[in-house]
Amino acid sequence: ARGFSVPLQRPADCGADHYFDSSRLACVPCGAHQRQSAGGSSCECEPGYRLVSSNGGFSVTCEKCPENMSGVTQDGWNCITCPKGLTSKGNCKCPNNEILVERSVDGVLLSEALCVRCNGSEQSFSASDASGSRCVRCQKTFIQVSKSCDCNSPNILTGGLCFLAREGLPPKGVAAVRFAQLGITLASAWFLKNLQSSAFACWLYSNLTACQALGNMCVMNMNSLSTSSTDACGLFQYIFVSTARVGIIHSIPYWRHNLPWLYYSDQPGLASQVLEKNHFPTTFTFKGTDKDVKLKFIAASFDAAGNFLKWQSLEGGLLQLCPDTQTKLNAAYVFGTTYQQNCKIPVSKILLDFANPVFYDLFLEYNGGNGQQHLWAVPVLNLNLQYNEKFVNQGSNMNNWLLTRRFFLVDALSGKEDDLGKPPRVIRIASKITISIHLVSHTQRGTIYPPLITVAYTDVLIQNPETQSVMVSFSVSYEMNQREAQIQTDIALGVLGGLAVLWSLLKTAGWKRRTGSSIIDLQTVFKFLLFYAGDLANVFFIITVGTGIYWLVFFKAQQFVSVLLPLPSQEEDFVTYLACAFSLKALQFLHLLVSQLAVDIFFIDWERPKGKVLKAVEGEGVTKSAAAPVSIWRTYFIANEWNEIQTVRKINPLFQVLAVLFFLEVVGFSNLALMDASSSLTRSSESYVAPWSRILRFGVSAALWVAIAILQVIFFAVIYERFVEDKISQFVDLCCVSNISVFLLSHNCFGHYIHGRSVHGHADTNMEEMNMNLKREAENLCSQRGLLPNTDGQTFQISISRKMRLNYDWIHETLTRKHGPARLLDSSANTFEQRTRAYNAMNKFLSSFIDHVHKEIDYIVKDKLLLERILGMEFMEPIEKSIFYNDEGHSFTDVLYYGNETTLLIFDILFFSVVDLASQSFVLAAILTYLQQEIFRFIRNTLGQKNLASKTLVDQRFLI
Repeated sequence: ARGFSVPLQRPADCGADHYFDSSRLACVPCGAHQRQSAGGSSCECEPGYRLVSSNGGFSVTCEKCPENMSGVTQDGWNCITCPKGLTSKGNCKCPNNEILVERSVDGVLLSEALCVRCNGSEQSFSASDASGSRCVRCQKTFIQVSKSCDCNSPNILTGGLCFLAREGLPPKGVAAVRFAQLGITLASAWFLKNLQSSAFACWLYSNLTACQALGNMCVMNMNSLSTSSTDACGLFQYIFVSTARVGIIHSIPYWRHNLPWLYYSDQPGLASQVLEKNHFPTTFTFKGTDKDVKLKFIAASFDAAGNFLKWQSLEGGLLQLCPDTQTKLNAAYVFGTTYQQNCKIPVSKILLDFANPVFYDLFLEYNGGNGQQHLWAVPVLNLNLQYNEKFVNQGSNMNNWLLTRRFFLVDALSGKEDDLGKPPRVIRIASKITISIHLVSHTQRGTIYPPLITVAYTDVLIQNPETQSVMVSFSVSYEMNQREAQIQTDIALGVLGGLAVLWSLLKTAGWKRRTGSSIIDLQTVFKFLLFYAGDLANVFFIITVGTGIYWLVFFKAQQFVSVLLPLPSQEEDFVTYLACAFSLKALQFLHLLVSQLAVDIFFIDWERPKGKVLKAVEGEGVTKSAAAPVSIWRTYFIANEWNEIQTVRKINPLFQVLAVLFFLEVVGFSNLALMDASSSLTRSSESYVAPWSRILRFGVSAALWVAIAILQVIFFAVIYERFVEDKISQFVDLCCVSNISVFLLSHNCFGHYIHGRSVHGHADTNMEEMNMNLKREAENLCSQRGLLPNTDGQTFQISISRKMRLNYDWIHETLTRKHGPARLLDSSANTFEQRTRAYNAMNKFLSSFIDHVHKEIDYIVKDKLLLERILGMEFMEPIEKSIFYNDEGHSFTDVLYYGNETTLLIFDILFFSVVDLASQSFVLAAILTYLQQEIFRFIRNTLGQKNLASKTLVDQRFLI
């Protein structure tokens, strides 16, 4: 195998006597008397040597200059005599205000260089330029002050300008920049050079660029003010106060002639007036042809020296440091779209892209009434601003805020301590920029308050730019006063919570009546709390669903903007309500599960023996006639059918989860949960995707859950159960065909009864007779199935007397003393016989009770009052006789999943929503919701089987 490996070498790795060969990508040694050039990509002659030939790189030939001509010309090709000394590079040098001349006018090289003094007299006023090669007219302040090109004492020379020393000049400025986050103060080279001169030129001559430069230095110092400091902002304030008579611009009292507009005012409460007193003179819409959905921000940009650069639109990502596509960057200014962008940027890239700071004055453009374009100034809230060394813009109380106007993105200039080309020691970066749009309260026409841009800066101490990085963010948020909505929510919560207390008290009273107890004990209080937990969960659920659907409908469907979504920080109460709803509903669900697993149930077999059989008496060797045994298989069959319907629901849980997931992820309903104004279900892959709203996510998912569940219930009730299969009604019919009734008690003195006594007298028969019986019943040739003569009522709610309950418990105690035989063949004969006798005794007792045999524990049949049905309780207490209430709605399903569909559905919705809000994933929420449904269904089936076997003597091995 042939290798293709090369060593990695960088230009910085080459020594002083090597250069970087770009063709080899490696360091190559220079020739004799040569050294690396300034760029590092070629060689140059050492001082005292001239060039003989040069073709770049190592193709350089140098020759030593003679002793009498030790200097080298500026171009490096000739030797020359230098009368006034040499520079470190071996070139001739001249004193200040003199220029170096190496050639004559016609280009002939002189044998000896000349140092020609510039004429600074009144006729010429010339001085050498910065390179020392030309005489140019000296700066006008020198001429104005000293009538020459010299600035001698007592005049003041600063920043290359000359000023006349006199009273009233701005005080001497402190050329220092405070980096409060790092706790350091640097003497800035830029400030040392330009601060004092800018202040003097601005104050004395109203120089526009000098005033702008002074303002920029104040902005670089975070607009921080101090009554005892003469830093950049102190000098700016000194000039601002001293020029009060000059006049103002555009009738804005904080914008003086010739000065940049840096501050609004430090007047207490002014910020709230600026942000909330005036309305922005444009309305915004989401729908229709007359829609104005673009925020047209425009910025006036200046360089550090105070020169105006140009007007710049924010579209295209002017303020967004994170790279992205043009479409996604421009989405930040679509009205109603909450925008958020976060990324980490290397410090090396920042130093490369933002070597020179640019300063911005931001405006919002709008059309005036006469067609003229107007600008509205956008205030800036600088979170790093200090007033007398205290941060004043940190709190939420805007009365203490000090608003400003100008800001920058990156300052890599003020942190430089010298002008030698070295990187800055500290840079300052706008790490968090937020544009806030506040909707006017009770507006119906899409009116907003003036926008506010909030800027937070991060100070970065430069150590290793290649490895250092900074997290930056840019966001646009829309908000409105949510106080009224919160008050309405609190009122609804208070009213519904109070009604929930009353409803729970009624439930507790009904429970006490059904348990046959009238004493208020600790169990009663605990039961009330459980009832209240479920009802309060419903209250929270109603409020959260109502809130979610309200924001979904009114925000997405509005034409003129009248409502805006709550901010993530304003959603905390909603999330708390949702968490409370889920916790309380989970408690109610567990209470329901435990209650259903503890019901008393018994299958009454009405079948009677058919004739007699001969039976051998063990130990006596004789046979006797005995009643023919009744088959137990019918009881086992009914028990298995009961076991199957324990977890039957009114909807299909798997279809419910898949349908919700299908509409959310495939159809695209999840896009309605984005914090933008679009109500489209599809989004382009190239378009910007706004952040999710937790309220909208819950509103969309809950609405789909409820809608699909309602459609399922209607489908099963109207079509499926009528034309395909109705398992509940079929179970009641099966009981009648099997000649078995179901007696179950969900409370101590309350329960349900399914009358399954066959109208044919026998059910244990052959196929022919069974078909004949069914045919007779279909042709109305036999009596009706109801408990009462000439009625069809087979299901009842029963309220039994205490005496009846005592008799039931006495027999049941014997029945449940053992949990049944462990095996069919090796069980104890005595135990088996005892349980058989107890079973037969319970069967005989309950059948005789139904047949009104026991007059002392008899019962009556009646209809429930309408109010009793509504309240779910019984007004009449069964003291002497039990009461059977006619039931046409199969209320025995209250002890099954089927009769508690609302509780189960709400629990599923809340579980799905809580998982989704925690993970922001509908798919994960759907998977976990289905898993919890299956887990609880398994628990309900398993423990329900055990309870069924324990209470009815049906061996659990026959429950399949």
